[in-house]
Amino acid sequence: MSDSGKYLLVGSTEAYSGKSATVLGIAFQLIDQGLKMGYGKPLGTCLSENTLDDLDEDVRLIADTLNLPPSSLRPTLLSLHSDRIAQRITGHDQQPYAQLLQQHYQPTASEDLVLLEGAGTLNEGQLFGLSMLQMAQILNGPILLVARYHSPLVVDGLLSAKERLGDRLLGVLINDISPEQMEQATGLVQPFLEQQGIPVFGLLPRSQILRSVSVGELVHHLKAEVLCCRDRLDLMVESLKIGAMNVNSALKYFRKAHNMAVVTGGDRTDLQLAALETSTHCLILTGQIPPSTTVLQRAEDLEVPILSVDLDTLTTVEIIEHTFGQVRLQEAVKVQCIRELMADHFNVTRFMAALGIEAPMPVG
Repeated sequence: MSDSGKYLLVGSTEAYSGKSATVLGIAFQLIDQGLKMGYGKPLGTCLSENTLDDLDEDVRLIADTLNLPPSSLRPTLLSLHSDRIAQRITGHDQQPYAQLLQQHYQPTASEDLVLLEGAGTLNEGQLFGLSMLQMAQILNGPILLVARYHSPLVVDGLLSAKERLGDRLLGVLINDISPEQMEQATGLVQPFLEQQGIPVFGLLPRSQILRSVSVGELVHHLKAEVLCCRDRLDLMVESLKIGAMNVNSALKYFRKAHNMAVVTGGDRTDLQLAALETSTHCLILTGQIPPSTTVLQRAEDLEVPILSVDLDTLTTVEIIEHTFGQVRLQEAVKVQCIRELMADHFNVTRFMAALGIEAPMPVG
């Protein structure tokens, strides 16, 4: 490893655990300490063919958010899509990715730390010599693992990772902990992991803001037609409801939710109007039946976008639920949220000590 800087690899045991949010939160913390960051994502997850001149969309997003200069960014070496995997398996792709990683990811003299974001799991990239452990060995860097808290069984995956990664595992960050699980996480899981030699640098509570998606994201994933209020696609949706019952039952059902998207048939004017009188941020109509003029006018008055999809209800709901599972950070409100969560719940002093880096001395 170069004396001019250090590496930190951020990985996870399962996809959509919050790696990009963690990278962003750590970078904010360290930049606030006066440190200079480099950043890269060697394995891209977008479906387009990546070259060494291209950046994964997460890299662009984080670079823009942190105002990183181009010199601080590292290229995405390849994208994990089926064609590239087939080329590697058949021997048509003979690229020496380990050498490319060493060549393109060296720290510059001005960088205190280069943050590398890993793929979805510890295994991804193994075929190309770029699994999380392989990259850590190539660059001689430690690994921070990010894990979503589903239950105390989170320890199983982390113990397995510790066995596999050994001394390369710097520690873990556990996020998305619901209020009712926080006492369990702090009183049971964290002490146990510490006893097993796995430092826990942070326990982040669940955030509805981070779990939300914008109406614009739903339009993109559903390939929906926007029937009104195109200028309100920045509204954030925190929950999903399906309107398929009588209107009295629907009102009780809708009133329990906050900032919701309601999926219902285009012919259910009664349910559409009921939804608009509650905390609805988006109406999604199936069946290719246009809403009534009354519904459109009411939605315009309340500034609630109405989307029309050429999909059945089940498929629509599946796509939306999948979108909720992918925490994206395009919105400024999410960026501010992760910054505040990390400031409140991440032990940056202990983390920097474990990395062996110090904040620069103040000038003067």
